[in-house]
Amino acid sequence: MRRYILSVVITATLFIIVGCKPKAEVPGQFVEADAEAQIYPDYKDIVVPPNIAPLNFIVRDSSATAYVAQLQGGGQELLAAAAEDGIVQMDSTQWRALLTATKSSNISVSIYAKRPDGWVRFKAYRISVAEEPIDAFLSYRLIEPGYELYRQLGIYQRNITNFDEVPVYENNREYADGENHCINCHNYRMGSTESMLFHVRANHGGTIIVQDGKAHKIQLKDSTIITSGVYPSWHPTENLVAFSTNKTGQAFHLYYPEKLEVMDEKSDLLLYDVTKNEVSHIIRTTDDMETFPCWAPDGRTLYYCSAKRNYLLNMSLPDSLVTQQLLLKYDSIRYNLLSIPFDPKTRSFGQPKLEVDAVAENKSISVPRLSPDGRYILYTKGDYGQFHIWHRSSDLWVKDLQTDSCYALTEANSPDVDSFHSWSSNSRWFVFSSRRMDGNYTRPFIAYFDKTGHAHKPFVLPQEDPEWNILQLKSYNVPELSRDAVRISEHDLRQCIYETEGENATYKPNPTAIVRLDGTTGASPRKAVDGTSGASPKKPE
Repeated sequence: MRRYILSVVITATLFIIVGCKPKAEVPGQFVEADAEAQIYPDYKDIVVPPNIAPLNFIVRDSSATAYVAQLQGGGQELLAAAAEDGIVQMDSTQWRALLTATKSSNISVSIYAKRPDGWVRFKAYRISVAEEPIDAFLSYRLIEPGYELYRQLGIYQRNITNFDEVPVYENNREYADGENHCINCHNYRMGSTESMLFHVRANHGGTIIVQDGKAHKIQLKDSTIITSGVYPSWHPTENLVAFSTNKTGQAFHLYYPEKLEVMDEKSDLLLYDVTKNEVSHIIRTTDDMETFPCWAPDGRTLYYCSAKRNYLLNMSLPDSLVTQQLLLKYDSIRYNLLSIPFDPKTRSFGQPKLEVDAVAENKSISVPRLSPDGRYILYTKGDYGQFHIWHRSSDLWVKDLQTDSCYALTEANSPDVDSFHSWSSNSRWFVFSSRRMDGNYTRPFIAYFDKTGHAHKPFVLPQEDPEWNILQLKSYNVPELSRDAVRISEHDLRQCIYETEGENATYKPNPTAIVRLDGTTGASPRKAVDGTSGASPKKPE
């Protein structure tokens, strides 16, 4: 009976709300306002893909009681009305027809507001529709912005051509100490979910590999491996994954506005053969910290970030004090961008090369990502460290591999955090995490990257209810674009995670690995290049 009464109340309430909306038609009489309408989110003067979901928004005007939005272009017109709440939600069929008609052209948006003395029309703004579409699916982790608990989090996949969102995997709906576990670092091969992976930490831990619609769990453990695999990158053609392995810790600032500091105490690079279930080192050093591997689209170069470790430390002190030393010098840890050649046939690595000397600028680089056309490296640059999702100094930069020039994506950056990013498969769009909306929660922003190598004004992922970006008290973490939907069910993933222990990978030394262990060497050691000592690689101009 309670459910029935509640249903009646909700239905009646919805009827009242719908009934209060004005008719979706242009007012017969109005006056021109001197200003533009205030809308949320900011969808003014942006470039959008021709397959994006409707850009629903809220009009904010304290004196208005009704609104009408008029969108025109390519001979098409879309009208949408809003009540006093200002929420404008557009018909998806009409929106799709408007995008089709205005591809490579513009949409003009006029907003009308009904004030006590009559209707006004605000100054129109423009939405440009690009020729190139964006990959249809976006995966992300939704996580509360806490620091130690990871209950009730999940990886979700959104179809960004509409508003459909489905869980890829959720850890647990209710907290249970024996079942609690973290999930992170979901990753796809070359923008396709045919090969994917993510990690499970704590209970039921392991790395989940999904291929051909089937999942299995592996354990990357060896006495020579620092922890297990962390940040991944699938090789584009071979059944290989490059991982970093990181001993990571976190600390808290008492007075600093950036509350959390996440740092590596140690890190190396690993190569995992999925077919053979074998793991080896790419780089193993104690004086450098290597992280964030990323393959070039041709599979012949691996890019990564590297920081000097030993120059920060008093190596005569015991290991138990290493973490304390690093914490005291957290803002002196800086990473350069390097690359190392790779021969897919022989599985051998060459000599590292310095790509971007950020340390010389007193800056630090994280998360390099190659555009699928192979021309640009998109990366995050901040004042220090490598966990830039907490650093307001972090901005998006690119390196043009044809010209060796490096520059900030000024149009995409903001005064707040701009960090983790993912390319669309046509190299014309990228999605990144930003806290520009409120300073606390990361939201996925989409930006057009034109053929001249410049970004355009980004816009937040559209929602069916535009208030959702205010009401959703979770951060969107690690946005990853893909052309296709995840092919395995959440049930099959849960079964793999809960019911299998995970197969231990066999450790097989790589004779071409770079090994430097406090002056000692392993098999066939090679001298590592870090950009600040050792060999002198060519700097980009």
